[in-house]
Amino acid sequence: MKIFVLIVVFVFVFCGCVSGKECTNHPTQLSSHSFRYELLASKNESWKPEMFQHYHLIPTDDSAWSSLRPSKGLGEEEEEFNWAMMYRKIKNYDGSNSNFLKEMSLHDVRLDSDSLHGRAQQTNLEYLLMLDVDRLVWSFRKTANLSTPGLPYGGWEAPDTELRGHFVGHYLSASAQMWASTHNDTLKEKMSAVVSALATCQVKIGTGYLSAFPAELFDRFEAIKPVWAPYYTIHKILAGLLDQYTFAGNTQALRVMTWMVEYFYKRVQNVISIYSIERHWLSLNEETGGMNDVLYRLYSITGDQKHLVLAHLFDKPCFLGLLAVQADSISGFHANTHIPVVIGSQLRYEVTGDPLYKAIGTYFMDIVNSSHSYATGGTSVGEFWSEPKRLASTLEQENEESCTTYNMLKVSRHLFTWTKEVEYADYYERAVTNGVLSIQRGRDPGVMIYMLPLGRGDSKARSHRGWGTKFDSFWCCYGTGIESFSKLGDSIYFEEGGKAPGLYIIQYISSSLDWKSGQIVLDQKVDPVVSWDPYLRTTLTFSPKEGAGQSSTLNLRIPVWASSSGAKAAINAQDLPVPAPSSFLSLTRNWSPGDKLTLQLPIRLRTEAIKDDRPQYASIQAILYGPYLLAGLTSDDWDIKTGSATSFSDWITPIPASHNSHLVSLSQVSGNSSFVFSNSNQSITMEKFPEAGTDAALHATFRLVQKDATSVTVMSPKEAIGKSVMLEPIDLPGMVVVQQGTNVNLGIANSETSRTSSSFRLVVGLDGNDGTVSFESESQKSCYAYSGTNYNSGTIIKLKCLSEFDSSDEDYKKATSFILKEGISEYDPISFIAKGMKRNFLLTPLLSLRDESYTVYFNIQD
Repeated sequence: MKIFVLIVVFVFVFCGCVSGKECTNHPTQLSSHSFRYELLASKNESWKPEMFQHYHLIPTDDSAWSSLRPSKGLGEEEEEFNWAMMYRKIKNYDGSNSNFLKEMSLHDVRLDSDSLHGRAQQTNLEYLLMLDVDRLVWSFRKTANLSTPGLPYGGWEAPDTELRGHFVGHYLSASAQMWASTHNDTLKEKMSAVVSALATCQVKIGTGYLSAFPAELFDRFEAIKPVWAPYYTIHKILAGLLDQYTFAGNTQALRVMTWMVEYFYKRVQNVISIYSIERHWLSLNEETGGMNDVLYRLYSITGDQKHLVLAHLFDKPCFLGLLAVQADSISGFHANTHIPVVIGSQLRYEVTGDPLYKAIGTYFMDIVNSSHSYATGGTSVGEFWSEPKRLASTLEQENEESCTTYNMLKVSRHLFTWTKEVEYADYYERAVTNGVLSIQRGRDPGVMIYMLPLGRGDSKARSHRGWGTKFDSFWCCYGTGIESFSKLGDSIYFEEGGKAPGLYIIQYISSSLDWKSGQIVLDQKVDPVVSWDPYLRTTLTFSPKEGAGQSSTLNLRIPVWASSSGAKAAINAQDLPVPAPSSFLSLTRNWSPGDKLTLQLPIRLRTEAIKDDRPQYASIQAILYGPYLLAGLTSDDWDIKTGSATSFSDWITPIPASHNSHLVSLSQVSGNSSFVFSNSNQSITMEKFPEAGTDAALHATFRLVQKDATSVTVMSPKEAIGKSVMLEPIDLPGMVVVQQGTNVNLGIANSETSRTSSSFRLVVGLDGNDGTVSFESESQKSCYAYSGTNYNSGTIIKLKCLSEFDSSDEDYKKATSFILKEGISEYDPISFIAKGMKRNFLLTPLLSLRDESYTVYFNIQD
């Protein structure tokens, strides 16, 4: 048996590294969850045999394996030995990871409910509370031949979907993390009820097996027959149960989990004993999620060598081997199949101390960041990695599968705790800000996206699958999404052990921390970031606990995006030196009640070239403001010419705080419907009143600009009555509504070239009703913007003169009077105007957008 385990290690480390073989499904599209769902749901019976006829037929370097594989696999119980002690002895590892930073428990961190992150967390909590226990466990009960009250959920949790049950695992993890973050009693009752129901199902089955689908799917998996990733789902269930134990102390969850692991240990043992270990490795071409990760976590709790051996057997050698020899050869691999395998290898390093796995994780992060990641921090196109440094050709609707961002955050988090290197913390902030916060649809609970589009003029609403639904989607990215928004507080603070405890603050998020080892309650208050005042300001207030007397060290990240010029820090109003960006400001002292530490970091605007080493794509660049990726509100244009600009201020200007008070919408009622004054492809029309967060809402929102002989200023709508004004579309800064002659439709043109034709006198509505206004042409007196009567969507607004009508014509008065209200859309506090080649662009954080069309990469030329 000892010989067997050593061979497992040898085969993994050496053969896995050298073979360089492809180790994924064939055809490779089968690795895509989205493709697999569509294939299995299809009524086209000829398509399935066509796609599955070459299933798993992958070169396997059989000659290399055959000389090494044992005749038997995992031996009988009496033949087993203490693998953990042997392995540590081989590696001279003492089992200690005392040099690693430790995460602060979610129980000790509370997000400010008014912060961006706090609102996102609350939105997610509302969704978790909507979900029904009976519906979640319906398929588990069906599999266990128990009664099934209620109806099953749809989408990927439907009873005929092979991946069913995966979301329930995510729910267990998310609810455990959310309960730790909020201590919401209703949520704890729900999640405990799910664990109890699953335990009942497991007992009824009686073998330790537990899933929402029958064990027959594993028969197909082990026979290398088509099946949709059964171990992927098992990983989610195991991880959820483990999280219920670690975050909520649910010992029943741990018992259910360990019985499950015993069952699958025997299954893998059986495969290796009957066939070979190579046959087991081959089966891992089908996605298995983070089985190695969750098993290493379990081993760290139980110390059971079976759990360690089984974790090793899910370390995918043909992929980790490529990373071990530092081959940038991940192109063509399904990204989210393999990132969890790397996370598991990182746990292997933490559990065993084997430096090979530290090197694997480090190298993997390096190549993804340098060759395969977008400005969001995300990776993948159509769920796969493309050619390295060829990303300009990949910008489309199917970029950045949300699951990949969730998992890359784990990779970077491990690396930071090992190394304390700022670059990993910078990455974490970037990916959370742009890749996680961007996938919720505002404050709509349970509405998220699968992919984050990065192409020109794309929209989250038009992304792959668009916005999901609360009860009929349950994609893989719904599962990771609810987890991401449940643990937003888990990587703000990290703790360093030692005689004098240390605290690392790597994210500036309004929150509080009960730092138990430091004997301090810390309150972090971050001022909202805005474009017109380019600083991040945070105040840390300290409240030492009674009897606290030890000194401790505070380490505050100075991000890569900060500017050294203007950076300030002070403790109780006494200035402190601020180190250069990409380092930590460290301060050691005995903290006193009421101590205040303030930090001011100048936020730089910057551009970042897409990761593409072809010269013709050097001009394709993203624009960032601190950690925020700025998106231009445009459906097509992306050209910017900076010319002789010597600084960003020459071509990017912030939008002042006052501008939101000058945004208006102009509506009328026709028939039983409300219509609004809108820009429709450079013509002004009346359109159905739109929902906020859409292109239509943007097109129906205008900035009221006062015009006089000496200046162009902005004002509140009431102040504008009786004055000469222009109407600027919110998403076309620098353009204005123009008159093109009487009885001709109003259009849109550049304000610099249309000063005369763009001027209207804003007057009280001709219909005499409160709250209405009319727009009289400055160049043609008694001529007004006119819609018509009893019209439908698309009615063109024209300039019509009163002389054409009877002066008492009520229809004319009604058609020229508009209800003046605040804008349907508004400027985000972080908004800029960028000068474009043909037009200017409104820039706003990607995370702030819902259904609007946007572009995140621009063609920026000198």
